Amino acid sequence: MATVPVLNWKKERVGEVDLPAEVFEYPYRRHLVWEVVKAYRAGQRAGTHKTKVRSEVSGSGKKPFKQKGTGRARQGGSRPPIHRHGGTSHGPRPRSYAQGLSVGEKKNALKAVLSRRVKEERLLVVDTMELASHRTRDLVAAIGGLGVTGRTLFVDTRDNENFSRASRNVQDWKIVDSLGVNVYDVMNHGTLVLSKAALSRVVATLGGE
Repeated sequence: MATVPVLNWKKERVGEVDLPAEVFEYPYRRHLVWEVVKAYRAGQRAGTHKTKVRSEVSGSGKKPFKQKGTGRARQGGSRPPIHRHGGTSHGPRPRSYAQGLSVGEKKNALKAVLSRRVKEERLLVVDTMELASHRTRDLVAAIGGLGVTGRTLFVDTRDNENFSRASRNVQDWKIVDSLGVNVYDVMNHGTLVLSKAALSRVVATLGGE
């Protein structure tokens, strides 16, 4: 069982917390992580693309000329796909791109990426993420004191309104609720910062003690 220090905004050690082995020492399964990230990105697709079929385009359904005797190919109207401005055959239709994954697969993939962040020493635990104001410059100063740079994922509670509002103006930062942590966000951000309370909820969700 690994142990990491609990820091404050000045990067001073104010305690330590144990990381359960069943969550933070999970082997990195590359293919599983890839499957979960692929499913997450597929689920973000709107799936609202659509083309009109012959029954939906403008135009007459009247037969342009008689069936036989003209020497021309028979026609039944102006809206078939072979005509200009006609309907599209076999075009895209509204659909869901969601891919089915079991709860166990999602949890195991999250354990794998969290364990990897621990090994890379890119997981930090802070005592609290509460801020006195919602100003972005105050948050930037606090994060600067913590020594965190680059793309960073912060995990706390959705009730932390000051932190959420202050971080909106920084493109490289994202804050998520402890129950909303996912594999894609962890992989998409180089550093992971959790509050002590959020860490406990993440561990409980993933089956740690």
